[in-house]
Amino acid sequence: MTAETKVRARRKAFRPDEILDAALEEFTRHGYAGTRLDDVAARAGVTKGTIYVYFPSKELLFHAVIRKFQHPLLNDVHQFIDISKSSAIEFLRAFLRFIYEDMQTSRERREVLRLMIAEAERFPGLAEDYHREVIAPALETLREVIRQGIERGEIRRSAALEFPEIVIAPAALMHLWLLVFSNRLPMDADRYMEAHLDLLLHGLAQPEA
Repeated sequence: MTAETKVRARRKAFRPDEILDAALEEFTRHGYAGTRLDDVAARAGVTKGTIYVYFPSKELLFHAVIRKFQHPLLNDVHQFIDISKSSAIEFLRAFLRFIYEDMQTSRERREVLRLMIAEAERFPGLAEDYHREVIAPALETLREVIRQGIERGEIRRSAALEFPEIVIAPAALMHLWLLVFSNRLPMDADRYMEAHLDLLLHGLAQPEA
């Protein structure tokens, strides 16, 4: 294989990611309905026909964008935090710090959330997939951590076991705030996070913990 052939092969391997990066920018700027594949192609530096080689329709391209930029989050969380080696309180503290840091540094995932909110009615199946593949596993992880914490005597028994959503609800609010008000009404995300951690962990912990 010649050097030129190797370069072309590498270029072809990266092309789907380049198309997805360009598509995210166009979907973010114009929404699903207003995005034209011609513009995605121009931004990616490919022909419109090349897009169809990898993504046969705009809808499938949109699905692929959501999957690329959102789904790795849960994998990152599990690689970063080992449930079996942490106390429940330590895990929750590390988990929430990870979530807050990610939402501040990952513009792509913020924009994907914006798209999900805007287009959920148009794509109910995509919203259901997102819940099943991203939200539900995260909630189940939190439920298991809380359950283990109760069994170890670290966490008092409460409705948080039934509704682990309450653990991340303030973080979700901050995520929405960053999407809507970040330029006009900036909030100190670090101090907000500390307030969230203080309220949550003191609310869940047994007094002696």
